[in-house]
Amino acid sequence: MRAARAAVAVLLFLGTPSACDAAPDAALDGLKIAAGSPGDVYHALGQALAGAAPGVQVLESGGSLDNLRLVAEGGADAGFATVDTVTMATHGDQPFRAARPLVALARLYDDYLQVVVPAGSDIDRVTDLAGRTVSTGPAGSGNAVVAARVLGTEMTTVHLSPADSAEALHAGRIDAFVVTGGLPVPAVQRLSERRPIRLLSLRAEIADIQSQYGEQYQARTIPARTYGVRTEVETLGVANVLVVRPDLPDDKAYQLTKLLFDAKPDLVRAHAEARRLDPRQALATFPVPLHPAASRYYRTHKTFA
Repeated sequence: MRAARAAVAVLLFLGTPSACDAAPDAALDGLKIAAGSPGDVYHALGQALAGAAPGVQVLESGGSLDNLRLVAEGGADAGFATVDTVTMATHGDQPFRAARPLVALARLYDDYLQVVVPAGSDIDRVTDLAGRTVSTGPAGSGNAVVAARVLGTEMTTVHLSPADSAEALHAGRIDAFVVTGGLPVPAVQRLSERRPIRLLSLRAEIADIQSQYGEQYQARTIPARTYGVRTEVETLGVANVLVVRPDLPDDKAYQLTKLLFDAKPDLVRAHAEARRLDPRQALATFPVPLHPAASRYYRTHKTFA
C-alpha cells in the first residue's frame, strides 16, 4: 500500500500528459527486449510482445542479471527482471561493478520462492538442507540470487534450469531445488504429475530476510493443492518488472508501456500469470522508480483514481 501511495503521489506532481499517439509499430520498430531463455516465463512474454508488435526483437539471456547488464550496457532497450536484482544493479552491488541507472515501465506479477523436495524426503525445513545437494537455478538468474540469500551456503549447490532441476530430483541426483516463478511453475507441475513432492515452508526465514533486504521481499502463501500439496505453504514473493534505461526516448517508453496492456490477451495465452497485469498495480514498482513516460501513461489512463 505504501509503495502504491508513493507512486500515486509522484504521478500527481507530473506535468501535462503528451499525446504519445504514434503507431506502436513505428515507435517500437527495432526495440530489443532481453527476455531470458526459451521455456522461461520472461521469454514467453517477450515473444508475445514481439508477436503483437512485429518490430520488437527478443534477445535470449541467462535471466534477470543478464537482462539488466544488457539493458544497462545498451545491448537491449528493455528487459525483464525481479526488483531485488534491479536494486542490486542500481546500487552497484555485486556482481555489478558500478551503479547502473535503471527505471521501470511496469510491475508485472509476483514470483513465489519454492523449495521443492520429494514427498518422502527427511528434509522438513531449510536448515535440513545443510550438507545436501541443491539446485539453486541458472547462474545469472534472479532465482540464484534469492536462493543464496534465503538458503545460505552450507550446502553443495548446482546451477540447473527448472526443467533440469526437476529431472535431477526425480532421478535422485539432487536432494532439493529452488525455483522462483508464478504459480504453477510448469517444470514443478510436470514433476508433481510424475511423483509426489513437498514444498518447504519459509516461515522461520521470512522476518530475517525482510529485516535484511526490506520491502522488496513480501510474505506470500502458496495455496493448498498447488502441485498436489495438501496444505498452504508460507514463502516469500518478489515482484517482476520491465526495466529500461532512463534515457529511453519518451515515445518508445510510452508505447512499450501501452503495448503491455493492449497485448494482455496475448500475454495471458503465453503464461497465465500475465492475467495479473493491471494498470492500477503496475505503477507500484517500488523501490524501482518509474520512467516519466510510463508515469504519463498511468495518469492519462486514470489508474490512480
